[in-house]
Amino acid sequence: MKKEVKKIVQDIKSIKIQGATNIAKAALKAFLLEPTTEVKKALMHARPTEPMLVNVIHSIDKCYHKEKHLCLNTPLHFNNAQEKINKLVFKIIKNHYVIYTHCHSTNVVKALVYAKKHTKRFEVYNTETRPLFQGRKTALELEKAGIKVTTFVDAAVAIALEKKQGTKKADFVLIGSDAILKDGVINKVGSGLIAELAFLHKIPLYIVSDSWKFFPKHVKIEERDFHEIWKNAPKDIKVRNPAFEFVEKKYIRAVISELGILKFDEFVKRAKKSIQ
Repeated sequence: MKKEVKKIVQDIKSIKIQGATNIAKAALKAFLLEPTTEVKKALMHARPTEPMLVNVIHSIDKCYHKEKHLCLNTPLHFNNAQEKINKLVFKIIKNHYVIYTHCHSTNVVKALVYAKKHTKRFEVYNTETRPLFQGRKTALELEKAGIKVTTFVDAAVAIALEKKQGTKKADFVLIGSDAILKDGVINKVGSGLIAELAFLHKIPLYIVSDSWKFFPKHVKIEERDFHEIWKNAPKDIKVRNPAFEFVEKKYIRAVISELGILKFDEFVKRAKKSIQ
């Protein structure tokens, strides 16, 4: 395996490359550098909870060994999908809205930056997302784009969503997804609590996601090394570090993808057709 390809695989495993879209793009680059069965297997096992990576590798592998010119459509898909998502998110944002988000989603961040550049005035509440603090990355990217952003510790999610202790009530929640299944989504741990609280307080929750994250089969939910949470934990204390969790479809107002703003079941129906 080429040195550059090995580095990409390792960077995906260690989360130096973050976000489902960025991971899929990196995997695509690695496979095109070395389109072998060995590289395909290494990439597809690098992160078990990233079906977009799997979909992209299957797609590029299939066309690569048949009609190579069709492979050009795969990298083009990412930008085309994001442009459509940007315009759809723009439609649902009203001036002076408070938008809540969690972790780091390329689809969400780019859509919010697009809305800001096209004159929408709003602010964002987000959570820092322990233990690797991906929420800080989100906050920095939004701040750089001139968006007003307030970051909360994860345990303050209720304060960030509801009107209490000097905060405004969130108008809606935008979160990404690492996998969209037939009955819900898998996203960064904490998303389940956020979804339930939003539902309880009648705050719409939208999944903002490329449709290529849909996966019709079972997806393993990754649990990472506990040392990310507590490096020198006493040996008699068990530490759990679930990286993701499942969010039931009943908590989701709609999925915003390049296929449109769709109710969950309608999204699944269309996504199934698009990946066949």
